[in-house]
Amino acid sequence: MGTLYSLGEVLIDFIPLQKGEALKDVVTFERTPGGAPANVAATVAKFGGSSSVITKLGADAFGDFLVEKLSENGVQTDKILRTDEANTALAFVSLRNDGERDFSFYRKPSADLLLNEDEINGEWFDRGDILHFGSVDLVESPMKYAHIKSIEEAKSRGCLISFDPNVRLPLWEYPENCRQTILTFIPKAHILKISDDELEFITKISDQEEAVSSLFIGDVKVIIITKAASGADLYVRSNKYGSAGFEVSVEDTTGAGDAFIGSFLYKLLTMKVNLNNLGDICAKYHQELLEFSNASGALTTTKKGAISAIPTKEQVLRLIIEA
Repeated sequence: MGTLYSLGEVLIDFIPLQKGEALKDVVTFERTPGGAPANVAATVAKFGGSSSVITKLGADAFGDFLVEKLSENGVQTDKILRTDEANTALAFVSLRNDGERDFSFYRKPSADLLLNEDEINGEWFDRGDILHFGSVDLVESPMKYAHIKSIEEAKSRGCLISFDPNVRLPLWEYPENCRQTILTFIPKAHILKISDDELEFITKISDQEEAVSSLFIGDVKVIIITKAASGADLYVRSNKYGSAGFEVSVEDTTGAGDAFIGSFLYKLLTMKVNLNNLGDICAKYHQELLEFSNASGALTTTKKGAISAIPTKEQVLRLIIEA
């Protein structure tokens, strides 16, 4: 079984103890570990897979906290570098009554953006591994070029590349810069996961089928469109496979999409996925892949936070059986 390498931001999410309040009106926050790449790595590790995070944290107490929490959840932290040139990133979150969120980020720059391409070692990667990343750390910074180097090195060694744009427009000076950067990186990925509310922004196409078709470019072989409580659609070049979601009581949607793609990649790793069999595995086992991932994402919404809300494999399987 290969290793899941998650590249990008690891940060502190400050989750409000009050729900339904605007961020400016929130009085009390709870500190939780977060950052999409970290959430994905923690999901894989919690289910018993091998995962590692590649990033840089501040030489500060928040960085210590994040390394500790990732280690506690079974994530390898030896590829997390530390610096005193910038602080660990922070994100303050407000929760609406339906569990959806608004964000305010403190990272101009944060330590993760200072990871540079010279600090990437291609020997980390091996055939059977998966490299996963998002768009948050693709803003103009040394970290953007660390992504390019990592993708090139991983591909040269036979790894699969997974990309979840995970659009966060407040981090970009202009929305179009975000969109164009995402479009630049999409062809580098073999697996692309996009939420339905991001699809039109990225493609400027309102019809889902037409939008998805436009994204089968470059190395893209598999596209997953997540639809929150409505489930997800899985596309290979010649087929589409749908799935239903699970009804749960939603507390906080933070990390649900990360738990979904983390679960999906975990299942692929257990199936010994590689570039040659990726499409066939996704077609043959689409129901198992989507059912497990939907259940994992749904259960993550029933608790506050991201990493702390990831369910166990047993809880996921129980929800599937009881549904």
